[in-house]
Amino acid sequence: MSKDILIVDDEADIRKLIRGILEDEGYTCREAESCDQAYHEVSEKNPGLVILDIWLQGSKDDGLQILKTLKAEHQYLPFIMISGHGTIETAVTAIKDGAYDFIEKPFKSDRLIMMVSRALETAELRKENAALKKRTQGKMDQLIGKSSAVQNIQNTIERAGPTNSRILIKGEAGTGKNIVARLIHGHSDRVDEVFMTLNCSTTPAEKIELELFGRDEAGDGEGEYAGILEQAKGGTLLLDEVSEIPLETQSKIVRVLQEQKFYRINGDTPIQSDIRILAATNKDLEQLIEQGSFREDLYYRLNVVPIDMPSLR
Repeated sequence: MSKDILIVDDEADIRKLIRGILEDEGYTCREAESCDQAYHEVSEKNPGLVILDIWLQGSKDDGLQILKTLKAEHQYLPFIMISGHGTIETAVTAIKDGAYDFIEKPFKSDRLIMMVSRALETAELRKENAALKKRTQGKMDQLIGKSSAVQNIQNTIERAGPTNSRILIKGEAGTGKNIVARLIHGHSDRVDEVFMTLNCSTTPAEKIELELFGRDEAGDGEGEYAGILEQAKGGTLLLDEVSEIPLETQSKIVRVLQEQKFYRINGDTPIQSDIRILAATNKDLEQLIEQGSFREDLYYRLNVVPIDMPSLR
């Protein structure tokens, strides 16, 4: 587990004190005094641990909201919450929201050091257990068959899985396209991150863009919503039955693949896209291109490595 620790507190003296204690123990520390700085630091480099003050003067989000936001994106990132005037209720809320523990100011240095050590150790064990569980489950997802077609697919998975190449999986319904996508994820460097699927055939066409890109809070009262491109950050996204995506949304996906960033609906802040996109279809996309219902530039960007699933017949 990384010994890089992010200290988030609006008081410079507190940040300096905690930094001095931890650097004496061999940890590397970074600092932030507001939610914006904290989000920026985490986006630049994922720390091994966050020490987070609950009350942050001059910050749009308080510590509890920062905890919720970052936990939604970084499941295994441990947090130690600190406060000079906390209550039992606040501590319970923080731990329910995913914090490892809660410590009140002023605190003793040896207690802080022990808590940091235990939080890092616990987070590492949780991550290792989750990775082991994923690998064990992955063994249940396997291609059955000894034909040359199945062996060719297995070879492609083993070769292309560790790369970051986009892969288009084509085949009839029921031939195992989703299993192949999971196997590709399981052979990749992203295996410890999330694997998510957007089924474009069952998602209403008018909602596909919302599900992908999310939404900033709208003036009509619609709340903020994180799309699947944010939820799957660092992991793998399967666009299942990709032919069902509306043309207008297809053009936006092309831009994401080109620029590696996107905008929420109603949003004007670019969000970096660190995600591997796989696609699956049971239709002839080249025929759809001729008919004008699928973009040729999107097809070639998705079809970097093609996999053709043999029919069950």
